[in-house]
Amino acid sequence: MKLRSLKYFQSVYELGSITAAAKACFVSQPSITAAISQLEQLLNIELFIRHAGGVRPTSAADKLYPLARSMSDNEQSILHLFSDGPAPIPLKLGLMRSLGAERMSSLLNDLSKRIDNLELTLVDPDEACDARVVLSQSVNSGEEFLPIWQDRYQLAIPKSWSLATKPVITLSDLDGIAFINRTPCDALEKLKQAMAAKGVQFQNRANIRTVEYAWPLVNAGVGVALLPDWEEIRHSDGLVLRPFEGIELIKKIGLAYTSGRQSESLITAIISVCKACAT
Repeated sequence: MKLRSLKYFQSVYELGSITAAAKACFVSQPSITAAISQLEQLLNIELFIRHAGGVRPTSAADKLYPLARSMSDNEQSILHLFSDGPAPIPLKLGLMRSLGAERMSSLLNDLSKRIDNLELTLVDPDEACDARVVLSQSVNSGEEFLPIWQDRYQLAIPKSWSLATKPVITLSDLDGIAFINRTPCDALEKLKQAMAAKGVQFQNRANIRTVEYAWPLVNAGVGVALLPDWEEIRHSDGLVLRPFEGIELIKKIGLAYTSGRQSESLITAIISVCKACAT
């Protein structure tokens, strides 16, 4: 088993996309795909389920990931122990779910260019870390927040449906419609409250957790879903995004870091990169 293959697997698992992993690892997509295929053949398991929006890890991938990350960390420790080169700059960055693979891989790439000898470790946002990319409402007391992205949530509709021809969606349009339910999602909860006030209900066709799972289901015509206006979703061939009449559904995502640390060189560099990526 090649350690490089495990590194590629780790990157795909963390970013949820072969395209994003290839960019982060500075290799071609076929190299990533070949490495994953070799691992699957060697272990006789399926690691990822491919869909239009990226990949979804299987239960086998969930078991392999912590082992792969541990091996990668150990390799770095050995290299640093016997290296005469510059000392690495460790950074633990906490990431929330459903950030968008393309823009997140771009931000991580900019970080690696901005900080020489960066040793980046991605963790869940509730783990100990140097900084976190989270929703504005998830910021803890004692943390500063720097906005990076503002996601506008709209109704994603299969392009073949007649509803897709409407430029603006009303709440009554949702009554009885086949819907892909995604939790947790604050924007969806706000929409449901508005629907309840009007006596409107949709029909659940699927219950999922992440944007990356919802998007391919809309493309397949399973139902509509509430999705952010990410560039890759806007350019999807199988769906259209439509705003709601009289309802604005927005999530603010940004960098959270401990108050008082902004003078540290590492945090200063992260802030600089995030400001440059802000939209």
